[in-house]
Amino acid sequence: MQTRRQFIQKSIVAGAGLTCLGATHRRADFAPVRRITNPARGFHWFGYYDKFQTDPTDRYVLGMRVAFEGRSPTAQDEVVIGMIDTQDNDRWTDLGTSRAWGWQQGCMLQFMPNTAHEVIWNDIEGDQYVSRIVNIKTGKKRTLPKAIYALSPDGKWGIGTEFNRIQNLRPGYGYAGIEDPYFDIKTPKEIGIYKIDLQTGKNQLLFSIADIATVPVNDGLTGRQSVADNFHWFNHLLINTDGTRFTFLNRWRKVREDRQIMARTNFITRMFTADADGKNLYCIDPS
Repeated sequence: MQTRRQFIQKSIVAGAGLTCLGATHRRADFAPVRRITNPARGFHWFGYYDKFQTDPTDRYVLGMRVAFEGRSPTAQDEVVIGMIDTQDNDRWTDLGTSRAWGWQQGCMLQFMPNTAHEVIWNDIEGDQYVSRIVNIKTGKKRTLPKAIYALSPDGKWGIGTEFNRIQNLRPGYGYAGIEDPYFDIKTPKEIGIYKIDLQTGKNQLLFSIADIATVPVNDGLTGRQSVADNFHWFNHLLINTDGTRFTFLNRWRKVREDRQIMARTNFITRMFTADADGKNLYCIDPS
Protein backbone atom coordinates (compact mmCIF):
# COMPACT_ATOMS: atom_id res chain seq x y z
CA MET A 1 0.00 0.00 0.00
CA GLN A 2 1.35 3.41 -0.93
CA THR A 3 1.65 6.07 1.72
CA ARG A 4 -0.12 9.42 1.60
CA ARG A 5 3.22 11.08 0.81
CA GLN A 6 3.82 8.70 -2.13
CA PHE A 7 0.31 9.33 -3.46
CA ILE A 8 0.82 13.11 -3.35
CA GLN A 9 4.21 12.86 -5.04
CA LYS A 10 2.83 10.71 -7.87
CA SER A 11 -0.14 13.04 -8.28
CA ILE A 12 2.13 16.06 -8.57
CA VAL A 13 4.30 14.36 -11.21
CA ALA A 14 1.27 13.25 -13.22
CA GLY A 15 -0.31 16.67 -12.96
CA ALA A 16 2.87 18.38 -14.09
CA GLY A 17 3.01 16.12 -17.15
CA LEU A 18 -0.56 16.95 -18.11
CA THR A 19 0.11 20.65 -17.57
CA CYS A 20 3.12 20.56 -19.88
CA LEU A 21 1.19 18.71 -22.57
CA GLY A 22 -1.67 21.16 -22.29
CA ALA A 23 0.63 24.16 -22.39
CA THR A 24 2.40 22.82 -25.50
CA HIS A 25 -0.92 22.37 -27.26
CA ARG A 26 -2.15 25.81 -26.28
CA ARG A 27 1.01 27.55 -27.47
CA ALA A 28 0.52 26.06 -30.93
CA ASP A 29 -2.97 27.56 -31.01
CA PHE A 30 -1.97 31.07 -29.96
CA ALA A 31 -2.71 33.93 -32.34
CA PRO A 32 0.33 35.81 -33.70
CA VAL A 33 1.59 38.54 -31.36
CA ARG A 34 3.83 41.49 -32.14
CA ARG A 35 5.08 44.52 -30.24
CA ILE A 36 3.61 47.75 -31.61
CA THR A 37 5.50 50.32 -29.51
CA ASN A 38 9.20 51.16 -29.42
CA PRO A 39 10.72 50.59 -25.95
CA ALA A 40 13.62 52.87 -26.85
CA ARG A 41 11.20 55.81 -26.68
CA GLY A 42 9.95 55.06 -23.16
CA PHE A 43 7.51 52.92 -21.21
CA HIS A 44 4.16 52.32 -22.90
CA TRP A 45 0.85 51.01 -21.56
CA PHE A 46 -2.90 51.50 -21.65
CA GLY A 47 -5.61 51.65 -19.00
CA TYR A 48 -8.27 51.28 -17.81
CA TYR A 49 -9.39 47.85 -19.00
CA ASP A 50 -13.03 48.83 -19.65
CA LYS A 51 -12.14 51.61 -22.11
CA PHE A 52 -12.15 51.51 -25.93
CA GLN A 53 -8.45 51.30 -26.84
CA THR A 54 -9.05 50.90 -30.58
CA ASP A 55 -11.18 52.76 -33.11
CA PRO A 56 -14.18 50.94 -34.68
CA THR A 57 -11.98 49.56 -37.49
CA ASP A 58 -9.31 48.28 -35.05
CA ARG A 59 -6.67 50.05 -37.12
CA TYR A 60 -5.72 52.73 -34.60
CA VAL A 61 -4.58 51.82 -31.08
CA LEU A 62 -4.29 54.29 -28.22
CA GLY A 63 -1.41 54.29 -25.78
CA MET A 64 0.42 56.29 -23.13
CA ARG A 65 4.15 56.85 -22.78
CA VAL A 66 6.37 58.03 -19.94
CA ALA A 67 10.12 58.14 -19.38
CA PHE A 68 10.19 56.37 -16.01
CA GLU A 69 8.75 53.51 -14.01
CA GLY A 70 8.98 52.18 -10.47
CA ARG A 71 7.56 55.21 -8.66
CA SER A 72 4.30 57.10 -8.31
CA PRO A 73 3.70 60.08 -10.61
CA THR A 74 4.08 63.56 -9.18
CA ALA A 75 2.22 66.75 -10.07
CA GLN A 76 4.99 67.61 -12.55
CA ASP A 77 5.04 64.30 -14.42
CA GLU A 78 3.42 64.34 -17.85
CA VAL A 79 2.24 61.33 -19.79
CA VAL A 80 2.32 61.50 -23.58
CA ILE A 81 -0.92 60.47 -25.28
CA GLY A 82 -0.41 58.72 -28.59
CA MET A 83 -2.01 56.65 -31.32
CA ILE A 84 -0.47 53.71 -33.19
CA ASP A 85 -1.38 53.07 -36.83
CA THR A 86 -1.22 49.29 -37.19
CA GLN A 87 -1.47 49.57 -40.98
CA ASP A 88 1.47 51.97 -41.33
CA ASN A 89 4.42 50.18 -39.72
CA ASP A 90 2.93 50.81 -36.26
CA ARG A 91 3.61 54.53 -36.60
CA TRP A 92 3.11 56.49 -33.37
CA THR A 93 1.39 59.89 -33.55
CA ASP A 94 1.37 62.23 -30.55
CA LEU A 95 -2.13 63.44 -29.67
CA GLY A 96 -1.33 65.46 -26.56
CA THR A 97 -0.19 65.19 -22.96
CA SER A 98 -1.73 64.89 -19.52
CA ARG A 99 -0.76 65.59 -15.93
CA ALA A 100 -3.89 63.85 -14.60
CA TRP A 101 -2.90 60.21 -14.61
CA GLY A 102 -1.90 57.21 -12.55
CA TRP A 103 -0.44 53.76 -13.17
CA GLN A 104 -3.65 51.97 -12.24
CA GLN A 105 -6.17 53.67 -14.50
CA GLY A 106 -4.12 55.94 -16.73
CA CYS A 107 -5.95 59.16 -17.60
CA MET A 108 -9.21 57.45 -18.71
CA LEU A 109 -7.92 57.61 -22.29
CA GLN A 110 -10.36 56.09 -24.80
CA PHE A 111 -12.11 56.37 -28.13
CA MET A 112 -15.49 57.94 -27.49
CA PRO A 113 -18.43 55.56 -28.01
CA ASN A 114 -20.52 56.01 -31.13
CA THR A 115 -17.80 58.03 -32.87
CA ALA A 116 -15.15 56.99 -35.36
CA HIS A 117 -12.52 59.64 -34.78
CA GLU A 118 -12.86 61.30 -31.36
CA VAL A 119 -10.57 60.51 -28.44
CA ILE A 120 -10.97 61.71 -24.85
CA TRP A 121 -8.70 61.80 -21.80
CA ASN A 122 -8.37 63.63 -18.48
CA ASP A 123 -5.92 66.45 -17.79
CA ILE A 124 -5.27 69.38 -15.45
CA GLU A 125 -5.89 72.99 -16.44
CA GLY A 126 -5.13 75.61 -13.84
CA ASP A 127 -6.55 74.40 -10.55
CA GLN A 128 -9.11 71.93 -11.89
CA TYR A 129 -9.38 68.58 -13.61
CA VAL A 130 -10.69 68.73 -17.17
CA SER A 131 -11.12 66.37 -20.10
CA ARG A 132 -9.64 66.86 -23.56
CA ILE A 133 -11.36 65.72 -26.75
CA VAL A 134 -9.36 65.42 -29.98
CA ASN A 135 -10.53 64.45 -33.46
CA ILE A 136 -7.77 62.23 -34.84
CA LYS A 137 -8.66 63.10 -38.45
CA THR A 138 -9.11 66.87 -38.30
CA GLY A 139 -6.96 67.64 -35.26
CA LYS A 140 -9.78 69.72 -33.79
CA LYS A 141 -9.53 69.98 -30.00
CA ARG A 142 -11.91 71.02 -27.26
CA THR A 143 -11.89 70.95 -23.47
CA LEU A 144 -14.67 70.04 -21.04
CA PRO A 145 -14.68 71.57 -17.52
CA LYS A 146 -14.77 68.23 -15.69
CA ALA A 147 -12.80 64.99 -15.76
CA ILE A 148 -14.64 61.88 -16.90
CA TYR A 149 -14.73 58.39 -15.43
CA ALA A 150 -17.23 56.50 -17.62
CA LEU A 151 -19.06 57.34 -20.84
CA SER A 152 -22.56 56.45 -22.02
CA PRO A 153 -22.87 53.96 -24.91
CA ASP A 154 -24.20 56.69 -27.21
CA GLY A 155 -21.25 58.97 -26.41
CA LYS A 156 -23.48 61.86 -25.39
CA TRP A 157 -22.79 62.06 -21.65
CA GLY A 158 -20.46 60.81 -18.99
CA ILE A 159 -20.14 60.53 -15.24
CA GLY A 160 -17.26 61.36 -12.96
CA THR A 161 -16.09 61.93 -9.43
CA GLU A 162 -13.29 63.92 -7.80
CA PHE A 163 -9.96 62.24 -8.49
CA ASN A 164 -8.18 64.23 -5.78
CA ARG A 165 -10.60 62.72 -3.26
CA ILE A 166 -9.64 59.26 -4.49
CA GLN A 167 -5.94 60.13 -4.29
CA ASN A 168 -6.44 61.45 -0.77
CA LEU A 169 -7.96 58.22 0.53
CA ARG A 170 -6.70 55.52 -1.89
CA PRO A 171 -3.35 56.74 -3.23
CA GLY A 172 -2.51 55.44 -6.68
CA TYR A 173 -6.05 55.37 -8.01
CA GLY A 174 -6.51 59.13 -8.21
CA TYR A 175 -4.35 61.93 -9.58
CA ALA A 176 -1.60 64.04 -8.05
CA GLY A 177 -1.48 67.75 -8.75
CA ILE A 178 -4.57 69.16 -7.04
CA GLU A 179 -5.09 68.84 -3.31
CA ASP A 180 -8.40 67.57 -1.98
CA PRO A 181 -10.08 70.72 -0.59
CA TYR A 182 -12.07 68.47 1.76
CA PHE A 183 -8.99 66.64 3.03
CA ASP A 184 -10.15 66.58 6.67
CA ILE A 185 -13.89 66.30 6.02
CA LYS A 186 -15.26 62.79 6.29
CA THR A 187 -18.41 63.19 4.21
CA PRO A 188 -18.37 66.39 2.14
CA LYS A 189 -21.69 67.49 0.69
CA GLU A 190 -20.12 69.60 -2.07
CA ILE A 191 -18.64 66.72 -4.09
CA GLY A 192 -19.80 63.31 -5.22
CA ILE A 193 -20.80 61.83 -8.57
CA TYR A 194 -21.62 64.22 -11.38
CA LYS A 195 -23.04 63.89 -14.89
CA ILE A 196 -21.59 65.87 -17.78
CA ASP A 197 -22.84 66.59 -21.31
CA LEU A 198 -19.99 65.68 -23.66
CA GLN A 199 -21.00 68.29 -26.22
CA THR A 200 -21.72 71.33 -24.09
CA GLY A 201 -19.75 70.55 -20.92
CA LYS A 202 -22.82 71.30 -18.81
CA ASN A 203 -22.67 69.24 -15.63
CA GLN A 204 -24.63 68.58 -12.47
CA LEU A 205 -24.02 66.83 -9.17
CA LEU A 206 -26.24 63.73 -9.03
CA PHE A 207 -25.59 63.05 -5.35
CA SER A 208 -22.91 63.92 -2.85
CA ILE A 209 -20.59 61.81 -0.74
CA ALA A 210 -22.63 62.95 2.26
CA ASP A 211 -25.83 61.67 0.65
CA ILE A 212 -24.46 58.15 0.24
CA ALA A 213 -22.62 58.10 3.58
CA THR A 214 -25.95 58.54 5.37
CA VAL A 215 -27.26 55.28 3.87
CA PRO A 216 -26.83 52.72 6.67
CA VAL A 217 -25.25 49.33 6.16
CA ASN A 218 -27.54 46.34 6.48
CA ASP A 219 -25.71 43.04 6.14
CA GLY A 220 -28.76 40.96 7.00
CA LEU A 221 -27.15 39.73 10.20
CA THR A 222 -26.44 42.65 12.52
CA GLY A 223 -29.16 44.97 11.23
CA ARG A 224 -28.86 48.58 10.08
CA GLN A 225 -25.68 50.35 11.17
CA SER A 226 -24.54 53.89 10.44
CA VAL A 227 -21.24 54.31 8.59
CA ALA A 228 -21.37 58.10 8.38
CA ASP A 229 -18.53 58.67 10.85
CA ASN A 230 -15.84 57.59 8.36
CA PHE A 231 -13.83 59.06 5.48
CA HIS A 232 -15.87 58.25 2.35
CA TRP A 233 -15.09 58.33 -1.36
CA PHE A 234 -16.33 56.87 -4.67
CA ASN A 235 -14.49 54.72 -7.20
CA HIS A 236 -14.98 52.44 -10.21
CA LEU A 237 -17.93 54.06 -11.95
CA LEU A 238 -19.41 52.10 -14.86
CA ILE A 239 -22.45 52.74 -17.10
CA ASN A 240 -24.57 49.81 -18.28
CA THR A 241 -24.87 48.79 -21.93
CA ASP A 242 -28.08 50.70 -22.69
CA GLY A 243 -27.20 53.83 -20.72
CA THR A 244 -30.12 53.56 -18.30
CA ARG A 245 -28.17 52.91 -15.09
CA PHE A 246 -24.67 53.01 -13.66
CA THR A 247 -22.78 51.31 -10.85
CA PHE A 248 -20.19 52.70 -8.45
CA LEU A 249 -18.27 51.70 -5.36
CA ASN A 250 -18.70 53.58 -2.10
CA ARG A 251 -15.62 53.09 0.06
CA TRP A 252 -14.72 54.31 3.50
CA ARG A 253 -12.02 54.06 6.12
CA LYS A 254 -12.11 54.93 9.80
CA VAL A 255 -8.84 56.86 9.97
CA ARG A 256 -6.22 58.21 7.61
CA GLU A 257 -2.97 56.20 7.81
CA ASP A 258 0.40 55.91 6.12
CA ARG A 259 -0.12 56.33 2.38
CA GLN A 260 1.42 52.96 1.55
CA ILE A 261 -1.08 51.29 3.85
CA MET A 262 -3.99 53.32 2.49
CA ALA A 263 -3.04 52.32 -1.04
CA ARG A 264 -3.55 48.66 -0.20
CA THR A 265 -5.88 48.00 2.70
CA ASN A 266 -8.00 49.00 5.72
CA PHE A 267 -11.07 50.20 3.87
CA ILE A 268 -14.57 48.81 3.38
CA THR A 269 -16.50 48.70 0.10
CA ARG A 270 -20.11 48.46 -0.97
CA MET A 271 -21.59 48.66 -4.45
CA PHE A 272 -24.54 50.77 -5.58
CA THR A 273 -26.47 51.19 -8.80
CA ALA A 274 -28.61 54.16 -9.83
CA ASP A 275 -30.59 55.50 -12.77
CA ALA A 276 -28.75 57.71 -15.24
CA ASP A 277 -30.19 60.75 -13.43
CA GLY A 278 -29.01 59.49 -10.03
CA LYS A 279 -32.45 58.37 -8.88
CA ASN A 280 -33.63 54.91 -7.73
CA LEU A 281 -30.47 54.17 -5.78
CA TYR A 282 -30.02 50.49 -4.91
CA CYS A 283 -27.28 48.73 -2.96
CA ILE A 284 -26.19 45.68 -4.95
CA ASP A 285 -23.62 44.46 -2.45
CA PRO A 286 -23.61 45.76 1.15
CA SER A 287 -20.08 44.36 1.72
